[in-house]
Amino acid sequence: MQRVRCDATRAWAALDARYSSVGKGFDLRRAFADDTGRVAAFSQEAPHVFADLSKNLIDAETQSLLVELANECGIPAHRDAMFAGEAINNTEQRAVKHWLLRAPRSATQDADAAQVHATLDAMLEFAESIRADDGLTDIVNIGIGGSDLGPQMAVAALESHAIAGKRFHFVSNIDGHELASVLKRLDPERTLFLIASKTFTTLETMTNARSAKRWFEERGGRDTSRHFAALTTNVKAASEFGIATTFGFWDWVGGRYSLWSAIGLPIAIAVGANGFRDLLAGAHAMDEHFRTAPLARNLPVRLGLLDVWYRNFHGFTSRSIAPYHSALRRLPAYLQQLEMESNGKRVDAQGRALGFGTSPVLWGEPGTNGQHAYFQMLHQGSDRVPVEFIATRKPAHDLPLHHELLLSNALAQAQALMQGKTDAGGHRDFPGNRPSTFFLLDALTPASLGALLALYEHRVFTSGSVWGIDSFDQWGVELGKVLATDIAQRLESGDAAGLDPSTAGLIARLR
Repeated sequence: MQRVRCDATRAWAALDARYSSVGKGFDLRRAFADDTGRVAAFSQEAPHVFADLSKNLIDAETQSLLVELANECGIPAHRDAMFAGEAINNTEQRAVKHWLLRAPRSATQDADAAQVHATLDAMLEFAESIRADDGLTDIVNIGIGGSDLGPQMAVAALESHAIAGKRFHFVSNIDGHELASVLKRLDPERTLFLIASKTFTTLETMTNARSAKRWFEERGGRDTSRHFAALTTNVKAASEFGIATTFGFWDWVGGRYSLWSAIGLPIAIAVGANGFRDLLAGAHAMDEHFRTAPLARNLPVRLGLLDVWYRNFHGFTSRSIAPYHSALRRLPAYLQQLEMESNGKRVDAQGRALGFGTSPVLWGEPGTNGQHAYFQMLHQGSDRVPVEFIATRKPAHDLPLHHELLLSNALAQAQALMQGKTDAGGHRDFPGNRPSTFFLLDALTPASLGALLALYEHRVFTSGSVWGIDSFDQWGVELGKVLATDIAQRLESGDAAGLDPSTAGLIARLR
């Protein structure tokens, strides 16, 4: 579908003028003093997630213009096209249907729904059999990118809901130190390896898989079919590897959206079939909110539009993620792929160069660790960086004092970023007026995690749609892969003909 470029709209020009007249000098402290209803106007309840947006550099007029921008850019039609199964990934001519993976059987007439649920049922049945098998104590997921980041993040996030007696390990890096570190802690007869690769050809994954199989056999392992399973569409290659149990998925499932598919098998083993279905249900609830809520009260849309306001008008180039829950320790890394691989583009969907920035850099650490590291820059650095706090009302432990102190720190940091402090000494001045968003979950459960992740997915869709880019391809990862194959041969042969002097010199030194 043809989309209107955001910088060609009336709303874009109005937002530019609004930034010059009001946005550039916007002061949060004055905004709160002038508007007693600000918190209500800029807070919102969505499925499983409460969001306080009131500490952001935005007012009612700006928000109204952003919604107008969304309408001019055709966000509703683009969203509806995704949910209708149209090929909105235009550079690969593919549909984008990760939402179908979490839709209940009765909620869709999509032609792929029957296969989706058949695969889901089979995958969850296998997961339950592994949970019941006391002879298998260690689950090793071998994948990379979306086949690693999503499952690893979710298994860690849901550790309080995970089965006892099973240990989960994730290997992605082709650096042998990572695999070796995991293998030395394992007993081959008590280990299940999950090989996650759609094509069963991914270099890093298959290198690690072959090394794991060799380790298994050298230590007396015999029954490869019991100790290895594959999450792949290449059943033939998996069979030749010795794997009998495979679960597939579809080309409309992008890697960074694949934890909802068979790639989520480690999650299903950890939390069980019911827990995995709760994860899907939470995401589906957010899908329905995104699909049906008016734009002005649509949380993913509001967040995506806020990202455009910050990136293109305020010029903020990064955003910090600060989860105040240690189980969400891998969430920043997961979100890095979701947002930067999706929206890190310099041309629009028609291949035309963009005259504005797209994805910000995402980074972060769990609180309160970050407070004793990079928060210095957030409070007193020369750049303003929007911060996202994520907290839960209820902990998953029985140490209430700890949780009270944790929440106190999260609230205090958001308050300090906004209010700042003036000190005659200068070195202790905090300029304040630094924006933040506060997400609050009742508790970290499979359902609330599913909703939170779907919220971020649709937020990325919104900003990418405004920018007019294809958020669902990732051609930028290809060039390095191609060159690495050539350089691997040159490292072996020493042939540096035609290489740039730096690469040639490094190859000589490494040999």
